[in-house]
Amino acid sequence: MDRENKGIMVDIEKCLACKSCEIACAVAHSKSKDLQEATQELPKPQRRVTVQAAGEFAVPLQCRHCEDAPCITVCPTAAIHREEADGPVLIEQDRCIGCKYCLVVCPFGVIEVSHDGKAMVKCDLCIERAKAGQEPACIEACPTGALKLGSEKELAAGKRQRAAQELVLATQKDKKRDPALREPKEKHKESTR
Repeated sequence: MDRENKGIMVDIEKCLACKSCEIACAVAHSKSKDLQEATQELPKPQRRVTVQAAGEFAVPLQCRHCEDAPCITVCPTAAIHREEADGPVLIEQDRCIGCKYCLVVCPFGVIEVSHDGKAMVKCDLCIERAKAGQEPACIEACPTGALKLGSEKELAAGKRQRAAQELVLATQKDKKRDPALREPKEKHKESTR
């Protein structure tokens, strides 16, 4: 699966705050990759997505894999890196010294200390699953389709489509409310002949 310039897009209107994404993420990053077994592992598997309440909405937050990632720049051991120029931002656990500089500079607050306190953890777009041709675990687990893997171009195209639909709906509502905006019936009949 091509991951270049891709990220996880969130439709907050579809999120139920069920936290299925959090559970699936933790299991995907566990040793066993099995829910029942993962609950017995030590240290406990850690999720890399957090469902955050925001007013009447719930927002699943994970690493945005910033183009100019401040976490990469600030990491003193180069543990945070990209394997490919347009690939996801990754943390090499063996090189991480847990200095927390990345946590401080992350604009989204999505980098956390591992449960054992030895390193930092964050979303890696399920790179191991990607190598096996699978989607990130959070996307696969989402029951409403609130999470999607997409590119910036796909995000922009989706926004344009929604904006066009909203404009059409608003125009139709205006025509129903204001008779002066409606075409005369005779003119409409002529155009359909």
